[in-house]
Order: sequence, then C-alpha cells, then structure tokens
Amino acid sequence: MGTTQLASVPEPKYQHLKTVIGEALDSDFEVGEILPNERELAARFGVARATLRQALEQLELEGRLQRRRGVGTTVAPPRVGVDVSTTQHAWPGVGDDVWQPQDSTAGTAPAAVARVLETGADEQVHIVRRLRISQGQPVAAELLYVPAGSVPGLSAIDAPAGPARARAVLRELQHLALDGQDRAVELGSARADDAKELDRLPGAPVLVVTTRYLSAGRPAAVSVATYRADTCRLTFGDSADLVMAS
Repeated sequence: MGTTQLASVPEPKYQHLKTVIGEALDSDFEVGEILPNERELAARFGVARATLRQALEQLELEGRLQRRRGVGTTVAPPRVGVDVSTTQHAWPGVGDDVWQPQDSTAGTAPAAVARVLETGADEQVHIVRRLRISQGQPVAAELLYVPAGSVPGLSAIDAPAGPARARAVLRELQHLALDGQDRAVELGSARADDAKELDRLPGAPVLVVTTRYLSAGRPAAVSVATYRADTCRLTFGDSADLVMAS
C-alpha cells in the first residue's frame, strides 16, 4: 500500500484517504488479508489516527472491510444478496424460510415495538430469536415479537424453551390468516447482544429491517432483523417495498 500526502487535498481528508485505501484494496490485497495496524497506516499516510478511523469506518460501511475480534481489519468478500421483499406474503417459518429458530422467551417488547403491535407497554409477548446463516456464517439476527393473543393455542407444557418452543410459536402463528405485511429499513449500529451473535464489534454498522405482519386488520407480530452491513446487500422484489426511515 503506497503513501500519499493529504494536507493540500480540498475535500475532507478522510474521504480522500478512503479513496486511496480503496484503490489499494483492489490492487494490492486479497479477500481475507489483514491490513497493517492503525499506527502503521496513520504514519504511512501522514494523518491522525482519528482521520484514519473515519476512512476505515466508511470502507467498512461500504462492505469493503471487516473488523474481526482478535484478528484485526481484513478485506471483505463481496456482499451476499439478501431478498427482503414483501412479495412473498408468508408467515415466518413457512416454506423455504432460511431463518434458524434459536429460542423463545416471554417478556415485554421495547416501547417502539409495543406501539407498532398496539399492545400495552407492560403486556407480555412471546419473543422468538432466530439466526440467518449464509455460507456457514451468521449474517442476521432476528427478534420476532408475538402477542399472546396471536397464538392462543400455544401450550407452555409441550415445549417450555429452546428451538422447539420457537418452532411451536411459529406454528401457532400460521393458524392466522395473513392479510399482508409492511417493511422498513434503516441504518443502525450493533448492540452488544447483536454484535455477539453476528461476530461483530459493538457499534459496527448494521441494517435493521422491521416487518409488521397483519391479520384481521391488526398487527399480529413484529420482526426486528439486524443484518451485517459489511456482508449483506439487501434486495427488493419491487422498488415500492423499500421504505426509507427518517
């Protein structure tokens, strides 16, 4: 990776540095190769480490780099296309669902989710945790919030916990007639629990896809799925499916 002088560049230094490093990734590095440490890179380019971090963060956001625990910063492979269109119109767990059930617990939904579900802030809901795996690696983690009223036939005795419990909630949910679903996408940062499941650092950029499932004119469930922004490229079957969160 060559050196460059950035003092006279009119655009923000980190933007120009991002371009320089990006070109070097294309010519000098292989997928999975580890970059030199921050101290060495900052000295090589004659910039402050804060400027270097801004450039690296932008490249990570664009899916060019990955930060891995105990490894460092590596060159990322091409992003995986993930279809999140609403044209499928199916309950979670139906057909060729790529999500793997992990667990189901009872608890209260976050205030924002409770508002979407139209439930009380203290109302207990079923919280199903699932993972989406691609090429043997977790690329997304989902929390599916299901009010007790949506699954009245669920028995706590048959499957008290674990993946079996999660599958039982999904089966009961499918007894309802699905009227439709709507979806929103926004950029976020990984919380500690998401980061652990997705092998990311806390605060790493993620894509958050929130889906509301409707039955009998009311919300029956809400999914909050967190996708790795460095490895996932979300695709939509219809451009109308894309909702830009403000």
